Amino acid sequence: QVQVVESGGGLVQPGGSLTLSCAASGPILSINVMAWYRQAPGKQRELVASMSARGTTNYHDSVDGRFTISRDNDKNTASLQMNGLTPEDTAVYRCFAGGVHDGPHFATRDYWGRGTQVTVSS
Repeated sequence: QVQVVESGGGLVQPGGSLTLSCAASGPILSINVMAWYRQAPGKQRELVASMSARGTTNYHDSVDGRFTISRDNDKNTASLQMNGLTPEDTAVYRCFAGGVHDGPHFATRDYWGRGTQVTVSS
């Protein structure tokens, strides 16, 4: 079965930096898009950053210029480098693997990681 696992979360002071990692494993042929979402308590889930297999990126306005997404298509991994963190960045960050070819069929599936907590506080 395909699994998506995040790591790298933790407690950081305002202005600090943190790098999150995501690893997708299993019978994966390809992943169309990898992305990072976040959800704070009582808030709706929002897209933070995404990257297509061809390298096209998409960032939320609030993180553009501070966060950088990267991925390795061969290793089925993705990272999110976060700089200049603020308390508003506090949330559970989840990795998303979309359009995954994971079997002998033409359909694709989407997979979510369980999340890693990022807390920005002094």
